[in-house]
Amino acid sequence: MEFLLDTANLEEIKKYEAIIPLAGVTSNPSIVKKEGKIDFFKHMKQIRDIIGKDRTLHVQVVATDYEGMLKDAEMIAAQIDSEVYIKVPTSEIGLKVMKELKCRGMNVTATAIYTKFQAYLAIAAGADYLAPYFNRMENLNIDAKTAIQEIAKEIARTNSSSKILAASFKNIAQVNAALEAGAQSATMGCDIIKQAFSMPSIEQAVVDFTADWESIYGQGTAIYNL
Repeated sequence: MEFLLDTANLEEIKKYEAIIPLAGVTSNPSIVKKEGKIDFFKHMKQIRDIIGKDRTLHVQVVATDYEGMLKDAEMIAAQIDSEVYIKVPTSEIGLKVMKELKCRGMNVTATAIYTKFQAYLAIAAGADYLAPYFNRMENLNIDAKTAIQEIAKEIARTNSSSKILAASFKNIAQVNAALEAGAQSATMGCDIIKQAFSMPSIEQAVVDFTADWESIYGQGTAIYNL
């Protein structure tokens, strides 16, 4: 199970890299926009420096034509590193790009997946990661959980090395549903992670444990200062 951050904010990445078992970072043009007009490649390199080479970094092409997407991919790999995962929309042109990138030995993340058929085509094209948009699928009355289950079955049936990188979440319940349906990984904004720990009962349990301990050993004591 892999947990990735869907953000380009350096401070958020630094914070949660120290807290969660982070597997990588994903970005897209909409996420980059939130950071303002940054020095794009310098910024991506800073993310790489924070997470290291052992974690995955996913960067999306912006061009919409075949040659342009390939040039974007080449530039991303040249300016960041050869380990980066090139995010490519799972469209007609995108699938053609994925096939070519895999022929070149590059890492590929098939993104903007709304249907099982898109995912099946991306699996056949050799994509390393498949990114179904969970919340957006639900907004279109598509059963995202069932779709992920069927995608996972296809990966197993074909003995594919593709992994499902579920994305587009509005709450923790959706993340849980995606993982329980068979997604090997999930990428989420830091707001989703904050949701996971915002339950008042968690903090109350900590307060209660501390109170019980201090009632025996005295206020302000801990195990380390007994």
